[in-house]
Amino acid sequence: MANGPETSNTAERAELQSLVRRHGEELASQLRLHHRNTFPPEAEKTIRHFSPAEAAKLIGIHEGYLRQVAAEGGSIAPEIKNGRRTYSVESIHEIRKYLDHGARGHRRYLPHRTGTEHLQVITVMNFKGGSGKTTTSAQLAQYLALHGYRVLAIDLDPQASLSALFGFQPELHVSENETLYGAIRYDEKRRPISEVVRGTYIPDLHLVPGNLELMEFEHDTPRALMRRKPGDTLFFARIGQALAQAQNLYDIVVIDCPPQLGYLTLSALTAATSVLVTIHPQMLDVMSMAQFLQMTGDLLEEVAQAGASTNYDWMNYLITRFEPGDGPQNQMVAFLRSIFKQHVLIHPTLKSTAISDAGLTNQTIYEVERSQFTRSTYDRAIESVNSVNAEIEGLIRRAWGRAV
Repeated sequence: MANGPETSNTAERAELQSLVRRHGEELASQLRLHHRNTFPPEAEKTIRHFSPAEAAKLIGIHEGYLRQVAAEGGSIAPEIKNGRRTYSVESIHEIRKYLDHGARGHRRYLPHRTGTEHLQVITVMNFKGGSGKTTTSAQLAQYLALHGYRVLAIDLDPQASLSALFGFQPELHVSENETLYGAIRYDEKRRPISEVVRGTYIPDLHLVPGNLELMEFEHDTPRALMRRKPGDTLFFARIGQALAQAQNLYDIVVIDCPPQLGYLTLSALTAATSVLVTIHPQMLDVMSMAQFLQMTGDLLEEVAQAGASTNYDWMNYLITRFEPGDGPQNQMVAFLRSIFKQHVLIHPTLKSTAISDAGLTNQTIYEVERSQFTRSTYDRAIESVNSVNAEIEGLIRRAWGRAV
């Protein structure tokens, strides 16, 4: 009889393990089915076409001049879709190159960095999930690529939500040694970063996908520190070392960090030239962030003593999922601005059904058709996201010494 409770507890633990495993398998199966229904095996994820007005705005020219260029270019003429002229992202990219060619070239249309301008590595982070970190990373990477920059997006989160947004389901499309772990691991299987980079459906936007394999870096690093030999690259320098191999291929790197302070996040922070912290303006989220910032400061001080560089061009906070009509949120934003002052971006990302509904089909606001929403809902969302990304683009240009 004395063994009864212990036996019962053992049975409950076994039942819980079985339940968790079964739920995980069922959820994974249903997600795979959802993905196949949304994106059939023979289909590839694409981005929508853009109207002449949208294309002209992306390129930075007047719509009338766009018509003239399209007529001159021949192969870069618009497509006719449902009786309307539209431009694909490939056409927009070709028009940029055409405008930059020969006598037309003023470096306005292909804003690639010069040899004197350093690679911008933007680490997007927050300790708490649900702050809009991954959506922000995806939308920023897409905005910059659509405006002519060469962009590398890195999914450093083992949950791999950023990869899914770009059409790469982690359990289906990302195999062993195909994440950034492959380029920063400690053993003989380490490979160049070029071998884990993938193209996307937007020209000059590439992706290093993620999956659960990234957790191996968290497990390997303590062992590597214990058996470290002179000359070994410490964990905090490994992402920077990997990025150096692709130094001349990109203008901007956007890293979506995991929502915890581990070796991956610290390595991303020490590789970064800039840091963007997403904040949902609610008391519990802000209280959590206070602890996160204190721990981050302490850990960065330790890695700095070990030789890491922690000098940044800028560090800013982005208010996400903001509801202008919510009084407590407005008070919290004012509170944050009083503390962080100019480090809080002027523009917040508004909470929008257009953004959240797009996420249900693994899309961003740049990918969904305007016709799926009421005009005011879509326009309000896209204006909010564009304002945020344009402000971040200004910070990048300022770091390069360019006019904003």
